[in-house]
Amino acid sequence: MAPTIDSKVPPLHDLPTPEPESPMRSRKPYRFSTLCATVENPDQKDQYGSSSVPIYQSATFKGVGNAYDYSRSGNPTRSHLEHHIAKISSAAHAMTVSSGMAALDIILRLLKPGDEIIAGDDLYGGTNRLLTYIRAHVGVIVHHVDTTDPTSVLPFIHPTKTAMVLLESPTNPLLKIADIAAISKDVKERAPDAVIVVDNTMMSPYLQRPLEHGADIVYDSATKYLSGHHDLMAGVITCNRDDLKKQMAFTINSVGNALAPNDCFLLLRGTKTLALRMDRQQATSQLVATYLHGLGFRTHYPGLPDHPGREIHARIAAGNGAVLSFETGDKELSERVVGGARLWGISVSFGCVNSLISMPCVMSHASIDPATRAARGLPEDLIRLCVGIEDPVDLIDDLEHALIDAGAIKFDAQQNKYTRVVPSTNDALNRAVEKLGMDGPDEHEWFVSAPGKVILFGEHAVVHGATAVAASVDLRCYGLTSPRGDGTLSVHFADIDDFYHEWDIEALPWDAVTPLGAGEEHPEVLDQALIDAISAGPLGHIGEETKHAKTASLAFLYMYLMLSYARRPSFHFTARATLPVGAGLGSSASYSTCAASALLLVNRAIALPPPSAPTSTGSDVPHVHISHQGRRFIPPRTAEHVNRWAFVAEKILHGNPSGVDNSVAVFGGALAYTRAGFALGGKAGMEPIQGFKSLKFLLTNSMVPRDTKKLVAGVGALKDSEPDLVDGILKAIQEISIEARRALADPELSRTEVLSVLSALIDENHRHLVTLEVSHPTLETIRSTTAAAPYELSTKLTGAGGGGCAVTLVPDNFRDTALNDLMIALRGEKFVPYLTSVGGSGLGVLSPYAPPNLGPAHDNGVPGQVTPPQTPNMTPRASMGDPALRLAFEKQSGAQLAQWADRLGRWLYV
Repeated sequence: MAPTIDSKVPPLHDLPTPEPESPMRSRKPYRFSTLCATVENPDQKDQYGSSSVPIYQSATFKGVGNAYDYSRSGNPTRSHLEHHIAKISSAAHAMTVSSGMAALDIILRLLKPGDEIIAGDDLYGGTNRLLTYIRAHVGVIVHHVDTTDPTSVLPFIHPTKTAMVLLESPTNPLLKIADIAAISKDVKERAPDAVIVVDNTMMSPYLQRPLEHGADIVYDSATKYLSGHHDLMAGVITCNRDDLKKQMAFTINSVGNALAPNDCFLLLRGTKTLALRMDRQQATSQLVATYLHGLGFRTHYPGLPDHPGREIHARIAAGNGAVLSFETGDKELSERVVGGARLWGISVSFGCVNSLISMPCVMSHASIDPATRAARGLPEDLIRLCVGIEDPVDLIDDLEHALIDAGAIKFDAQQNKYTRVVPSTNDALNRAVEKLGMDGPDEHEWFVSAPGKVILFGEHAVVHGATAVAASVDLRCYGLTSPRGDGTLSVHFADIDDFYHEWDIEALPWDAVTPLGAGEEHPEVLDQALIDAISAGPLGHIGEETKHAKTASLAFLYMYLMLSYARRPSFHFTARATLPVGAGLGSSASYSTCAASALLLVNRAIALPPPSAPTSTGSDVPHVHISHQGRRFIPPRTAEHVNRWAFVAEKILHGNPSGVDNSVAVFGGALAYTRAGFALGGKAGMEPIQGFKSLKFLLTNSMVPRDTKKLVAGVGALKDSEPDLVDGILKAIQEISIEARRALADPELSRTEVLSVLSALIDENHRHLVTLEVSHPTLETIRSTTAAAPYELSTKLTGAGGGGCAVTLVPDNFRDTALNDLMIALRGEKFVPYLTSVGGSGLGVLSPYAPPNLGPAHDNGVPGQVTPPQTPNMTPRASMGDPALRLAFEKQSGAQLAQWADRLGRWLYV
C-alpha cells in the first residue's frame, strides 16, 4: 500500500521551523498541507505584512542594479510563486510559464538536431503533436515505446545519441504506470548525459515527486490540479540541477513566455488548497472506479486491485489521483453516455473542482491520427472521467442515469441490481445492416485476403531467445464465401490438390461441440474430443493422398462448428493463393486468417466500419475515393478477434505455433518477436515496428522441400556440442535484429540509408546461418546468382532453411531490365522467383456495400465497381444465387489473381 503523506520523507526544501530546535524538544518539519497553505519566502518579506502576496502589476521597475527591472525577466509575484512551487515539489528550482505545453517547449529546446528522445506510447495529444513537429522540423529522432516495461526502453538507449527520456506516469488517458526510478537508473547507467523528464500533471507534487526518484526535470500543467479552478493557464518546471535551470531560464527570458503577475497570483491562491482538493477528489475517484468496475466495465484506475503496475505506483506515489477511464465496448454507446451526463461537464482537461467527462479519441487526443491511436491501443470507445469535489453520491447517481439512458446498463431483477449490457462486437455492422435492409451477412458473399510473411532476421536464433524480425509479404491468400441455402457446407482448395468437398451440415458432429458463451474466447487448449470427432466423421473417408487439404479442412470445420453452433449457415468457401505453398512464406497462416475472418463474418461475430452518410443530399456527384496505402481501416478489435481465431487454426495445422505468422497475416507491417521463456535478449512477446517502410524484395522458391523439425533440432544439437560457438552466433544475430529494427523504424534515415544498412545485415545474418548449418546448396546457388555482377544484390534464406525460399533485397534504383534478366537466370536454374513488396497491409475484406448501379461488367463477366461504403444511396450486393463471382474467382490464373481482386472494388485493410 502507498504510504500516507504524513509518513513520507519531508521535502528537502522546507520552511524553517517556528523556533530553534533543542535537545529537549525537537520540532518536526511541516507536513504537505501546511506547506501548501503557508506562502512565505524568507528572502522576500512584504513591508506591510500582507496575508496574500501582492500583485506587482508592473512591466518595469525603476532603478539600476536592482533585483527587478523588467517583468519578462523577473517579477516579485512570480518569484513568490516559484519559491512556493519549489518548496512543495522537493526542488531547488522552479520556473513558471504560460502553459503546460509552453513548459514542454522550453524543455525540448535543450535538444539539438540529431539527438534522440525515448518517449512513451500513451501520451497526451498535445505532447504527441509537439514531438511530431520537432521530429519533422528540428531533426530530433523520437522513439515511442511501452514504458510500462522498463526493459522496452533498453534497446533504444544509445550512449551518446540518447539525449532525453520523456515519461508520463500514470499516463493520460489509459493510466499506464511507468517505473520512473527503474527507468531513470537504467538510462543513467547507459547514457549518463541523458535528461529524464517527467510530466507529473496527473499526480501533482502532492501525490508524486519524480525528482525524488531520479528524474532531472519535472513539469506540470498548472492549469490542472495546482490551480484547481480552470481560471488560468500556466505551466510549471522544476529541477535540482543548476545547469539545466540556467539553460531553461535563459530560454524563458529570451522567448518571453514567463507567467504574468495576475496569473501568478491566481496560481498561488489555488495551490493553498491543493491537498484538501486532492484528498476529496481521489477519495471520490476510488468510489466511482469501484462502481464502474463492479458493473463489469473495463476500468483504468491505479486504485483498483487488478490495475497493471499498481505495486509500482504505490512505491513511487502517495495516492491514486482523480482521473480514471473506462470502456463500454462500443463507440456510439460511449457517445450516448457522455451526451447523457448532466452533472459531469463535457470538456477536455482535468484537475478542476468541477467533474468532467470526455471521449479522448474525439477530444483531447483527436490530434493523434486514428492509425497511430489504434497502433498504441487507445480504444475509440474510451470515456475519461475527471473527478471534482462534488458529493460522490450525486456524481455516481448522475453517471448511473447516463449509463441507463444510453443502454449501457440495465436492472437485473434476479440479482436486484444494475448490470452491464455487453454490446456485441458486430453491433456497428448490425446497425448498418438494419439501415440497408440486409437479411444478414451470411446471405451475401464475403471476399477476404491475407498476406504471407518473411522472417527478415533471426531465424533459428529465435528458438533460443533472440529477437526475430518478421514482415508481411504482398503475396496473398484469398477466401470467398458464397451462400448456398441448401443445408450443405462445401469447400474448394484450388491450390491444395484442387480439393473439393461437401458436407451435410446437420450430419456434422454437433454433439461433440462445447459451445462458447456470449463474448467468451476460445480456450488456450484445443478441444481434442472435437478434433477426433471431425477426423473420424466428416473427414474419415478422405485419404492421405490429399493430406494437406484434409488438414486444412480439419481447421475449417473445427472453427465452423465452434462459431456456428447456434446459426449453422449454409455456404461454400473457396480459397486461392498467390503464395507458393510450403516455401516458408506463411501460406498456412494466411489461409488460417482467411478462413477465420470468413467464418466470423458469416456468423456476424465481427464488425466492419458501417457506410458513411452521403456527402451531399440529393447529389449525383460521386464521392471521391483516396487510396490510403494500407493504413488501418478495419477496427483493431475486429483484427484482434480474427487473430485469436487464426491462431486456433494454426494450432490445428502446426501443433505449437509461435503466433508470429498469423499476427503478421492479420496486422501486416513488421513486428519483432522474442520467444517467451528465454532470456538471450529483448522483451518476450511481439511488438509492431512503427513506421516500417515498405521495401521491394525478390522471393525465390528453391523448389526443395524443408524439414523444419530436423533443422531446428540440428541447431540444438550443435549448441550442445559447441555451446560457445553457437551462443556467440545467437548473440550476434540478436544484435543484427536490434540494428535492423532501429533502421526500419527510424524516420530520420533516408531510404537509401535504410537499404544500405539492411543489405549489410542480410549478408551478415546469412553467414551466421551457414555456420549454424541450416542453409542448403540450392539456397547458396540462388545467393551466388543474385550476388554476381551485374546484379550484386544481398540474399539470405528465410524460414527454416534446408530448402524453401530465399529473399533478395532490391534497391529502389535497381533497373527493371536487370531485374528481368535476373529472374530469367533464376528460372533457367529451375527456381521460381516472385517480385513483391514487404511490409504492406494485413487482413483485407472487400466492402459488402455497393452503389445501386453496378456499372458495366468487367471482361471476366463480374459486375463493375462494387464499393466503396461511402457511395451515396447504397444497396447491398445481390445474394449469390448467381455464382458469377465464385466462378470468375476460381478461373483466374495465379498471375492474374491479385490484379483481378483489386479491380473488384474498395478493400478494407488492417
